[in-house]
Amino acid sequence: MAPKWRELADRLAEQIRKGEYAPGAQLPQIRELVEAGEGSKSTVHAAYKALEAEGLVTSSRGHGTVVREQTPLKRLGIARYDKAKWRDGDEVAFIADRVASGRTYKRNEQTQTVSRVPAPAIVARAHGLPEGAEVYARARVVKEGAQPTHTLTSYYRPEHVEGTRIVDPTPGPAGRGGGFRVLYDAGYEIDHMQETLFARIPTADEVQLLQLAPGEWVVELHRTTYTADGTVVEFAIGVHAATRFSWTYDFKVPDSAKAEGESK
Repeated sequence: MAPKWRELADRLAEQIRKGEYAPGAQLPQIRELVEAGEGSKSTVHAAYKALEAEGLVTSSRGHGTVVREQTPLKRLGIARYDKAKWRDGDEVAFIADRVASGRTYKRNEQTQTVSRVPAPAIVARAHGLPEGAEVYARARVVKEGAQPTHTLTSYYRPEHVEGTRIVDPTPGPAGRGGGFRVLYDAGYEIDHMQETLFARIPTADEVQLLQLAPGEWVVELHRTTYTADGTVVEFAIGVHAATRFSWTYDFKVPDSAKAEGESK
């Protein structure tokens, strides 16, 4: 038989999933559930801590236990990099995600710092540089309202971005069209990318920066961006709160056998 706190947690979780407690709604105070015969103070407290660890609620002083927003942002795959969005318009990648999700946004919801740093090993390998060679690191924190959604740090060779808006630390995208438009205007038109994703336990700093619930994991993204001739113009590392995104990829299914036949 499951402990009483687990039974209570499961019952409340089911009510949340059915919409009986909507996103933003406050759950009853612990004393109210104790008075209603749901268990002792420690039982109710354990149930609430379990719901928090499962990402269903958040708890804070002055606000009590509140149901979390459960509709994740769409994190588009190929479509978020459509050249028509940033070359011809002003829809940078994080804004493309918000538009696709039907969510509002402000350009200054992306903050950033820019610094010239020795390249870490993974960055040096991506750019084909000696470890420790100087690169520009453009570190962003992206928020939806007051809640951080992810961080993204892009690394560039100085000769590609020196004197451009990419090295300007002003909050928001790097001007109209963002960083990809800056590279395009400098003669480095992006052509193809490679993205690698993996889930992991967050560091203590990431828990604080992203305001993660206890037990919530992060998804780390590595993005390498190339020009048509294979020049790497950006290597980026993103850290995303796992429960705040759904990842969508829409692509044509390849047929390598057909391609080989046509090349003969």
